[in-house]
Amino acid sequence: MDFTYRRIVSYFLRGLLFLTPITVTVYIIYQTILFLDNLIPVPIPGIGILMVLGLITFFGYLASLFFAKPFFEWLERGLIKIPLVNLIYTSIKDLMGAFVGDKKKFSTPVLVQISDHLSRLGFITQEDMSEIGFPELVAVYFPHSYNVSGNVFLISRDRIKSLPGVKSSDVMKFMVSGGVSPLG
Repeated sequence: MDFTYRRIVSYFLRGLLFLTPITVTVYIIYQTILFLDNLIPVPIPGIGILMVLGLITFFGYLASLFFAKPFFEWLERGLIKIPLVNLIYTSIKDLMGAFVGDKKKFSTPVLVQISDHLSRLGFITQEDMSEIGFPELVAVYFPHSYNVSGNVFLISRDRIKSLPGVKSSDVMKFMVSGGVSPLG
């Protein structure tokens, strides 16, 4: 009798382990699509999200045109001059730029020797800290596991080892999962 109870609990936990990530992923994607679709309220489902995606693409196209660039640069300079808006705008822009665009920041995974017997995985975000008077230091970002935040440390180059042949996305997944996801 006790054996059957343990077996049922084991099956339940396995089912939970299988279904929870799938369900949460589908739910987040569904809610994101609903949110985007409702940004432009139209009576036909799906048209709103297509319009939002089209509008984003159109603005990207406009921002790349020679004659429109000055307008976007003028708008950005104006936003940067407003005290609180400056903080929010530049933080979001830098975060977006770290993942997409020409200046991706999380593309150089490294192994950092913290002490004789301790090392951490991280990403170089600045190769040179001479702007604050320390050209021998490198800025390394250490994401937290199961969290969106992380830490940035300034570390001597001799304590950093490059990880050639390792994909940045695999290192990020490994770190964010707390080391549970495999590297590669």
